[in-house]
Amino acid sequence: MHRKKECVAMLLAGGQGSRLFALTNNIAKPAVAFGAKYRIIDFPLSNCINSGIDTVGVLTQYQPLILNEYIGNGQPWDLDRAFGGVHILSPYQAKARSTWYEGTANAIYQNMHFMKMYNPEYVLILSGDHIYKMNYAAMLKAHIETGADCTIAAINVPLSEASRFGILNTNPDGSIYQFEEKPKVPKSTLASMGIYIFTASKLFKYLEEDEANPNSSKDFGKDVLPAMLNAGEKMYSYLFEGYWKDVGTIASLWQANMDLLGDNPEFDVNDKAWKIHSRNPLAPPEYIGDDAVVKNSMIALGCEIEGRVENSVLGSNVIVEKGAVIKDAVVLANSIIKSGASVSYSIIDENVTVGKNSVIGVEKNPTAEIVVLGRDITVGDGVRVLSGQKNEKDILV
Repeated sequence: MHRKKECVAMLLAGGQGSRLFALTNNIAKPAVAFGAKYRIIDFPLSNCINSGIDTVGVLTQYQPLILNEYIGNGQPWDLDRAFGGVHILSPYQAKARSTWYEGTANAIYQNMHFMKMYNPEYVLILSGDHIYKMNYAAMLKAHIETGADCTIAAINVPLSEASRFGILNTNPDGSIYQFEEKPKVPKSTLASMGIYIFTASKLFKYLEEDEANPNSSKDFGKDVLPAMLNAGEKMYSYLFEGYWKDVGTIASLWQANMDLLGDNPEFDVNDKAWKIHSRNPLAPPEYIGDDAVVKNSMIALGCEIEGRVENSVLGSNVIVEKGAVIKDAVVLANSIIKSGASVSYSIIDENVTVGKNSVIGVEKNPTAEIVVLGRDITVGDGVRVLSGQKNEKDILV
């Protein structure tokens, strides 16, 4: 008898993340650091293993090296399995043609052979750029109970934001009668989260039909889901009511980091009942100097703080020298904030040095812009960077 998996997950992690500007010049969006010791991809991977799904294909494309190295054999997420586990799936040259992934549906289509190796009953499609905790097993149970061909996870969003999403129009029992991709005038506020469970045989059928259609843009939201609906397939929504943040913009990434702070955070990464796994860097305990001040902040291992840190998130091995002030900011691993420097309302990427008495960003206010410094930058002494996305190797003026 052939071994099989009930459900295989396919995680779309090839996004360029162009709206994150300097943060994604050299790495894929799911590999961007988050919350002191995590990367964005830790959340869907942790959700998978916590939900009992131990076979995950990670589809990479844009700048995959850091992501590939980070995931490795999947051991930190308990995804190093002899049968199953986590697999990096990059576009490859086939006999017929060689192609980059052309859209979300084409990316999954190109990896049909990987899915079929496990002979799954169901396939879970995930996006690699959201921060949330979700039990996919509960969603799969609902999919099976309704006899759906496709179940779409959905969340209620403010009406003012609804036109940014794929919107589901549903009957009282949750069955979907209309799917509108980014409608100008939304009929409901039930937004697709880009999380789908398909009955595998139906998914394969519609992917093959979509691939054969020369007019298709090869996208789930624009092509595959409407085609299934038009053909009368059973499609249901699955309402999710927890914290969910699409961190595709600088403002949303900064806000999601801030949501981790405080005694009663909006999003709790220390929930023992739903552990978020990561490939933590090994580092000595942080050092906080006698005169240092740390208020309402999240500090990773290996940090050395002699200055002042307020309402901020610091990755591993960040050094904050005496007289330096960090406020309302995210500073990623291995960065150095030198004495007298001020960092406010900013995101500082990995391996950045901010020179003495420099000023990065302005005090947070309704008109302020979040300043972003890309990785490996050196900011000279006394330099002021008050707006924009900086990625030059050296900022000396």
